[in-house]
Amino acid sequence: MLFTIKNMRSRQKPCAQCQQVEPVLYRVQHDESGKWVFVCRRCWDEVSHNNPFYTYGGTWKAKKTE
Repeated sequence: MLFTIKNMRSRQKPCAQCQQVEPVLYRVQHDESGKWVFVCRRCWDEVSHNNPFYTYGGTWKAKKTE
């Protein structure tokens, strides 16, 4: 299998809450500001539980399927 430069790049993004870089993040709104942020699984559990401001906006993955 041939690898292109694009395939070899690793995408990284830190969690907006704990700053830990994770391979899967969740796009959410979780406070009055309505700002969209990416959070890891651990932080997602915290910000989504009993939160009237919580809205799920999709999943971001470091490895894109092409």
